[in-house]
Amino acid sequence: MASESRRTRRTPTIHHITNSAGDLDSEIGGEDFSRYTVHLPPTPDNQPMPMEIAMQAVGSGEQYVSSSMFTGGYNRVTRAHSMKIVDSDPATVVAEGSFCELPGCGAKMMTNRQGIDVFPCECGFRICNECYRDALATGDGFCPGCREHYRGLDVSEMASASRTRSSKSDRSFPVAESTELLMRNHSNEFDYTQYLYETNKSYGYGNAVWPMDGANGSWHDIGGDPKFFHDKQWKPLTQKSSIRAALLSPYRLLILIRIVVLGLFLEWRISHPNEEAIWLWLMSVVCEIWFAFSWLLDQLPKLCPVNRDVDLNALQEKFENPSPNNPSGRSDLPGIDVFVSTADPEKEPPLVTANTILSILAAEYPVEKLACYVSDDGGALLTFEAMAEAASFARIWVPFCRKHEIQPRNPESYFNLKRDPYKNKVRRDFVQDRRRVKREYDEFKVRINGLSDSIRRCSDAFNTREEVKILKRWREDNSDEPMETLKIPKATWMADSTHWPGTWTVPAPEHSRGDHASIIQVMLDPPSAVPQNGTEGDGNSMDLSEVDIRLPMLVYVTREKRPGYDHNKKAGAMNALVRASAIMSNGPFILNLDCDHYVYNSLALREGICFMMDRDGECICYVQFPQRFEGIDPSDRYANHNTVFFDVNMRALDGLQGPVYVGTGCLFRRTALYGFEPPRLRDNPDCCSCCFPRTKKPATVASAPDVDPEDVQLREDDEMNIALIPKKFGNSTLLVESVRVAAIQGQPLADHPSIKYGRAPGALTMPREPLDASTIAEAINVISCWYEDKTEWGQSVGWIYGSVTEDVVTGYRMHNRGWRSVYCVTKRDAFRGTAPINLTDRLHQVLRWATGSVEIFFSRNNALLGSPRLKFLQRIAYLNVGIYPFTSIFLIVYCFLPALSLFSDQFIVQTLNVTFLVYLLAITLTLCALAVLEIKWSGIELEEWWRNEQFWLIGGTSAHLAAVLQGLLKVIAGIEISFTLTSKSAGDDVDDDFADLYIFKWTSLMIPPLTIIFVNLIAIAYGVLRTVYSDVPEWSHLLGGVFFSFWVLAHLYPFAKGLMGRRGKTPTIVYVWSGLIAISISLLWVAINPPSQNSDIGGSFQFP
Repeated sequence: MASESRRTRRTPTIHHITNSAGDLDSEIGGEDFSRYTVHLPPTPDNQPMPMEIAMQAVGSGEQYVSSSMFTGGYNRVTRAHSMKIVDSDPATVVAEGSFCELPGCGAKMMTNRQGIDVFPCECGFRICNECYRDALATGDGFCPGCREHYRGLDVSEMASASRTRSSKSDRSFPVAESTELLMRNHSNEFDYTQYLYETNKSYGYGNAVWPMDGANGSWHDIGGDPKFFHDKQWKPLTQKSSIRAALLSPYRLLILIRIVVLGLFLEWRISHPNEEAIWLWLMSVVCEIWFAFSWLLDQLPKLCPVNRDVDLNALQEKFENPSPNNPSGRSDLPGIDVFVSTADPEKEPPLVTANTILSILAAEYPVEKLACYVSDDGGALLTFEAMAEAASFARIWVPFCRKHEIQPRNPESYFNLKRDPYKNKVRRDFVQDRRRVKREYDEFKVRINGLSDSIRRCSDAFNTREEVKILKRWREDNSDEPMETLKIPKATWMADSTHWPGTWTVPAPEHSRGDHASIIQVMLDPPSAVPQNGTEGDGNSMDLSEVDIRLPMLVYVTREKRPGYDHNKKAGAMNALVRASAIMSNGPFILNLDCDHYVYNSLALREGICFMMDRDGECICYVQFPQRFEGIDPSDRYANHNTVFFDVNMRALDGLQGPVYVGTGCLFRRTALYGFEPPRLRDNPDCCSCCFPRTKKPATVASAPDVDPEDVQLREDDEMNIALIPKKFGNSTLLVESVRVAAIQGQPLADHPSIKYGRAPGALTMPREPLDASTIAEAINVISCWYEDKTEWGQSVGWIYGSVTEDVVTGYRMHNRGWRSVYCVTKRDAFRGTAPINLTDRLHQVLRWATGSVEIFFSRNNALLGSPRLKFLQRIAYLNVGIYPFTSIFLIVYCFLPALSLFSDQFIVQTLNVTFLVYLLAITLTLCALAVLEIKWSGIELEEWWRNEQFWLIGGTSAHLAAVLQGLLKVIAGIEISFTLTSKSAGDDVDDDFADLYIFKWTSLMIPPLTIIFVNLIAIAYGVLRTVYSDVPEWSHLLGGVFFSFWVLAHLYPFAKGLMGRRGKTPTIVYVWSGLIAISISLLWVAINPPSQNSDIGGSFQFP
């Protein structure tokens, strides 16, 4: 629904799809394309073509479908709602009929392999192939137009008109048609080193790769001496380094010492029971045994932490610099499809999602290789309109970021930076450009914030008009007035007076959150492979003459939902995006982001792809980035940063089989998501695989030099057989065909003997096929609600169903197949998001995670049932993921033990003797020493470690216990668990950045911690009074009980502080119920076990 300002600003033009219904039916199986249109908000692709571009567009390109919204679903025809058809893409128009400008020639100018005119000089002088050769041979390499040297153009790249078909068929590498070439094994079939030296002999030191000394500078300027080019191409893209031995060796030694001390302590505790309070001793010993076991599960996977670095210069040199395999210097990097998921615009504000989209579109990655898909699982018109507005604003924002190297590229975050925005900016027009973009962004925010009211007003107007029409028709057919009010659905309308096919504001049949059609709208067309600079600025616009103004493809997707079909929450939405993107762009890699996690480091995608394209990168299933958060209170009261997990545990797992998948900020290999096994499994022993080397497997046919590597891969992985793929992926032919292409395009370059499964260099420089209507219709088909029936989607393919923590299960399945993952910690945070700083929201978040862990423990995804390909320590880590919520049972009992000790005048040991104190001191000191060393090698701070310890107890006594109960109910009684989205809106106090921190929302999760606090406080007061007035005071029992009670209360301090909120905001009911429960428990205990021999509760103390 376009805002009123935009409707007055631009009058929509109505066009229809030109394809006949018969032609479309023959291609896509009978889908019907209706002949009505909708008016969509203007986007960068839906703008009047500039006059200068229109003059250059002398040819006719492929028609795109960004101006049509496609809908469809189960037992429904596919409809294309057309708003405007782009006649041609100005950046990809082939300028047929261009001729050489040299006097007396008149031949057709030189073209590249795609038939696109090539200008060898920056001045744009047109020249044919023969004249260009003559200029190089007799004109000392000078351009006849500007008399400057020709730079960076390979004659072998040019194809004259007389031999276009013959030469192109021999030298071009269409990806979809030459999979055999892409699968070529370098070490077995082709010697690229010999090819490089042959290139040197053929062209000599005057070609575009190796210029002669004195011409265009020396060979140092473009890559080095030819004899060293062989070694430069083998330069690694990544580097793994272990933690310094000065830190890691003492760390491992302390772990061993603490294991021994814990064993001796538990042996002593079992052999020395407290006969006077055997029940207290038994509870404490059972809890301590479990704590030791839990600590062991948590600590063993930390034995092999590693650090990783990337070399972005080597990546550019290998994939984007001119080379014999890529003379034009076009990007040879693989494509990346970015998935952004949102479900409810009320809890996930559209402005937040729009800013995330803008940061993705402005990322530093080849524009033609990047595509962004937005999954709106709620099917809301508000989200659709916000994405259209974001696409329109991207036309200004993205070129501004590229021109001035803006960081971060989220406009909301950039304009709210506390630092000086003009620091290190040297361009004179930066101030003017920034003010212009800031003004445009403020208007953009106003439009986004006004969309909800605009949609409501428009829908109310159209609904009133429909009511009048229906009432008028009734009166024409009936002489009397209707006895009852006519029931007319309150529809949500678009600006062209048609119903929104998704979810209506007032739910109705086929238009509710669980019942609506599938929708696909290409907001931004796939860009061309040729850079397109903007125009020179005037007083009212930016100067973009030196800036590439192309934008990545942006697609809005809403999958179909119908009653009776399980939608599988976020996992189902992500699988729908996997299928739709495979049809439309088929990027071999997928980046998954939540709607509130934006790209903070514009180079993050390049850093992630370094691991995938490096040696052994073909065995990496995903690259996980750490989660970093904004808007957290300075003290991080509830450990929202979670640095102990992201900087300690995840970095340690990186030294094993790889970090776990945490749900966002993860770069996937598409074929790993498809459920395939890695192309080859390592057979060499690895010291980090729990220090138990694997048995070396016998050599396979993959190492035989006379065997076709393509046959080897099919033989090693029978699932790649094309005949078996439809049973896994469904009946979509295009989807099945895309599987093999994605597998090949995602392989590293075959430029090193150690790379057994690589693709030919230069194979991904070809432009991809443009989208057409039949492709979008097929994408609509694969996101229908019925498509996954009788397939393996959600079982072994894509995101795995059956758990609220589908992310952990999905990563576990990949590791279980033998894949490994990588943890990429960038110097500048890769992504940043928001986290709930409110206590209630934080507890519900932890409850969801813990419930998923319990589900994993009671499912076939339990690490104990994993395959032999799962390394031992990695298995321990996944086992800990499923077991840690059960620690809450023992933790709650242990938190009540100090109070029980004070009430009963007993302790967990009979006497506080020297042996017990020595063991206690040794356990405490080793724990502190391990914490110090972890802080040293991970780089976290002591306060962050302490906050993590505090919230471990807070979550363990509240959310984890509830998760265990819910998990048991699901397993035993089959009761399904449902969770609501965590609201990302700000608090009521707009002047306070941390207003949500002080908002109190009652939840039953607070009852156990509150009870523990009150019981321990009462117990401390009771124990002190009893000991003071006792005839024979037991000071050792008092000191032991008070010490451990204070230990419990110190951990619960942030929880108690969160209950305080601001003065007067904590409900009285909290204190009433907690106090009643605590007093009841205390009085019950005193009544059962009086503190003295008589029945007087006061003992020897008498009131006067």
